[in-house]
Amino acid sequence: MQVFNNAPAFTVWKTYTNSVDNMRQSMSKLSSGLRIITAADDPAGLATSERMRAQYRNSAQAARNVTNMISYIQTGDSWLQAMQDIMGRMAELAIAANDETKSDTDRDNLQAEFAQLQSEVQRITSGSSAAAKYNGLELFQGGEVTLQIGPDTGQVFSAASLDLAYSTATALSTGVQWSNLWNSSFSIGVASNAGTAVNKLNLGIDYISEQRAILGAEQAREGHTLTALRNYEDNIRAAESRIRDVDVARETTNFTKYQVLTQIGTAMLAQANALPQGMLQLLG
Repeated sequence: MQVFNNAPAFTVWKTYTNSVDNMRQSMSKLSSGLRIITAADDPAGLATSERMRAQYRNSAQAARNVTNMISYIQTGDSWLQAMQDIMGRMAELAIAANDETKSDTDRDNLQAEFAQLQSEVQRITSGSSAAAKYNGLELFQGGEVTLQIGPDTGQVFSAASLDLAYSTATALSTGVQWSNLWNSSFSIGVASNAGTAVNKLNLGIDYISEQRAILGAEQAREGHTLTALRNYEDNIRAAESRIRDVDVARETTNFTKYQVLTQIGTAMLAQANALPQGMLQLLG
């Protein structure tokens, strides 16, 4: 029996310390909800988890980019709808003016409204103060809008370039120049001119319809992209969770085990420390 070195007490203390450390780790995992708190817990798992976290964060931002693009397209389509309404009214006025039972005064009155509608289209589409804008960007003065729509490099989308500015002679597929529809020499003050105006305006309305079809197709595509991004993010989050998040049921079992071992270790440490007391009986 030794007094200077209490080997049984040291052995119990070592086991007790390990149980306390394991219980503390288990408590940290349960309180944080994470299985991997530091790199030492699972180095390979941590690396995979961080890569997945970057992917779903990037996907979430790409999805926000896509929603911005959808809003951009919807804004453009709303302005195009307004322009079609204006052009439809202009065609009505032109048909009304192509009537020789009307007096010159009647046609002058029709031309007055016609000219105002021409000016309104110019105001919407042309110049630095053009009304058709999204977040300060001109919608109908040419130039593509490019944005990243995926979590990785190269996953980008460019919106169609729409050039409807009055000052730019954008040719329609029919050969009618867009800018000519808003030129001051284009009027309905004379019956013969009014008949020609109807045909040109109908062609212009068809042209706007083509542009709206392009925007509609782009919006539909962006909608599919948004759905795919959200599904991808959901799947990556689930996969990352299985790697990094704690299994509460299993960890609760571990915590209970280490808690019991710690309590037993405390009791055994007291017993081990009491062993040298037997030497007093030999001395007595």
